[in-house]
Amino acid sequence: MTQSNGNDTNGQNSESSATAHQTQVALVGKVIAITGANRGIGLGIANSCLSNGAAQVFSIDVGETGDDFAAVQKKYPSQLHAIKADVTKEDTITAALDQIIEQAGGLHGVVANAGRTKHKPALDFTTEEIDQLWSINLYGSFYTARAAARAFIKQGVKGSIVFTASMASYRPNKRVPSAPYGASKAGVKNMTHTLAMEWAQYNIRVNSVSPGLVKTAMTYWVEQQPDWEQQLKYYGGMPRLADIEELGGAYVYLLSDAASYTTSIDIPVNGVIGIC
Repeated sequence: MTQSNGNDTNGQNSESSATAHQTQVALVGKVIAITGANRGIGLGIANSCLSNGAAQVFSIDVGETGDDFAAVQKKYPSQLHAIKADVTKEDTITAALDQIIEQAGGLHGVVANAGRTKHKPALDFTTEEIDQLWSINLYGSFYTARAAARAFIKQGVKGSIVFTASMASYRPNKRVPSAPYGASKAGVKNMTHTLAMEWAQYNIRVNSVSPGLVKTAMTYWVEQQPDWEQQLKYYGGMPRLADIEELGGAYVYLLSDAASYTTSIDIPVNGVIGIC
């Protein structure tokens, strides 16, 4: 058996003890940008970030804000903001992040969440419909991540990027398949692993979250299906859709310093196992 050198061991212990790692899952003092956060899952992520101590959260969205956004703003005065930008145009995302850094004094985490869905048989998709899905879900996610990485490198910040992928990247939705949507989200999950490998040298972490069925404007039809109760009995799992806020913990963890050695992973949040 080889015996360790005492001096080397002491040196390693000293170095280890000198490094203080964050063990609390919190975002105290952090500035976070989230694409597509004017409503839906993105707004739920914003709410979760703010409730876990984020100093400022910025929604980067092409649309207008609504009552739900105003309600979160009222809950966290002067901490939630909206900036208009189009994720399919990289220059507008870059400009939005530059504005955030100037306004908030820094940027620590970016969630590439903006996306859209459309379900129909593969043989019926038009080229225009496929382009719309991929331009937002795939290209938009890539442009957002690249703009974020450049901003982190410029600041010298150990930044965190979190993609919103989907359980559709693991398996098809048996009831309402969408090959282009699933393909776009599978691409997002692949980018997670590849970009994590490329950008580790800059101390940038890249991860993703894969939601299952969540209560949003895009999934209103799910619980209206006449055989919904029967589906739940067949598939098992938690017999309900997720509330938006139930996704937040996964994003908060990945954005926090408690995840300082966590990169290139996907966290599935899918209580209704097997349906999607």
